[in-house]
This record gives sequence, structure tokens and C-alpha cells, in this order.
Amino acid sequence: MSEAATDVPMIRMSAVDKYFGSLHVLRDIELEVPRGQVVVVLGPSGSGKSTLCRAINRLEPIDSGSIEIDGKPLPAEGRELAQLRADVGMVFQQFNLFAHKTIEENVTLGPLKVRKNTASEAREQARQLLDRVGIADQSAKYPAQLSGGQQQRAAIARALAMKPKVMLFDEPTSALDPEMVNEVLDVMTGLAAEGMTMLVVTHEMGFARKAAHRVLFMSDGEVAEDSTPQEFFSAPRTDRAKDFLGKILTH
Repeated sequence: MSEAATDVPMIRMSAVDKYFGSLHVLRDIELEVPRGQVVVVLGPSGSGKSTLCRAINRLEPIDSGSIEIDGKPLPAEGRELAQLRADVGMVFQQFNLFAHKTIEENVTLGPLKVRKNTASEAREQARQLLDRVGIADQSAKYPAQLSGGQQQRAAIARALAMKPKVMLFDEPTSALDPEMVNEVLDVMTGLAAEGMTMLVVTHEMGFARKAAHRVLFMSDGEVAEDSTPQEFFSAPRTDRAKDFLGKILTH
């Protein structure tokens, strides 16, 4: 890869606007995420965090502006969009695993269908990834036989099986029982340490402090603050961020 190519941000959003009816949910978003950077998006409910995350792989179409992944504009539809989605791993609040397939089958499906791997390649990779997320012993089970934390780790393994360039996490721990949250965050912290480009919408302040390079604070569809975790948690600049932190950190 040429020197210049590595300077291209992995995610670039320029003048992005999104409406739901008359509600302006993303307002003139400007964002660049360099490769290897971990960006945590914080903010009150309804501030546009999940919409921002979902717009990056066009699960939510935008009304104006542009989004690029690794220097390429986001296609509107068709085969190119499917190809781009394969490069952008997404982990949701709900695990979205196929209930009628085993955990191993869930993880091998994308590599077989989209990446055209052989069955033996896909299975070997699935075994490695399930080991990496700590559930290698669960590969023959069905999603309903696993705990919520195990299902979410399986969902992360499934996303990683596509060898994505960037991983998006939309509140990946908010549907979990408290004792399962850390097992998922530990996997995410490991990914961050390995240099995966990540954009993470979360309420987990400990993860934001520990794993993020940057914190974006959203309010009313705008990025109100963009700073390091240390700056954000110790000296938030806006009243909205101070109010948010006051409510979150006193609980």
C-alpha cells in the first residue's frame, strides 16, 4: 500500500443530514476516523448515536452529504453495497443470530456465501474466531442454548469472519444482564488493542476510558464534543456534556 493510501481515513462523513419525517436526527455531521482508531460515541437517548452508526453502512439512508469507507463513496444499492457491507462489520444490541443454525454455521455462513471460502477454510477460521472470543466449546450449540453474553460474542465472531476493515458496534451490551457485560467488553477491548478500526455506540463509560482513542458526544443530532477520553471525562466543554456526565457518573 502506498504511503498516501494509508492517510485516507477509514470512515469519512461530510455534511451528512438525516431526517425522520420532520425530525432532524443527524445535523451536518463531519467526521473522520483514521484506520486503527477506536471512537466511542456517547450521548443521551435520542441524540442520533445509533442513526449515525447505522448510516455508515447504509442501514439508514441519508438525505444529504456523503459517506466514504476507506476512500470509496458509499454505493446506494446493488452488488457494490453488498460488497461494502462485507467490509464493515456490524454488531447490534440484539444478537441477530440465525436460530436454526449452530454457532459454527452462523460464523461460516458469510465467508461461504459472500467471500466464497471453501467449507474447510470457513470451518477452520470459525474455530479460531470462536476460540478468540472464548466460546470454542459452544460451536455445535444453537443460539438459544447460549447465554446472552455468549450469543453476543458469537455475533462478534460472525462479524470478524468477514475480515472487515472496520467494526461498528451499536450498544452491544445494553441487552445483556450486568454480569455478562464484561465478557463482551473484554473481547472488544482485545480487538481495539489489535488495531481494529472501531466505532462504538455505548453507555459503558469504563470501556470509553480504557479502550477509546476518541470520544464523540452527541446531542440533538450534532457532534457537540470530539475529544480524548481524558479531556471529555475530566473537563467536558459543553453544558450538555456536563449534564450528561453528571447523571451517568453519579449512578
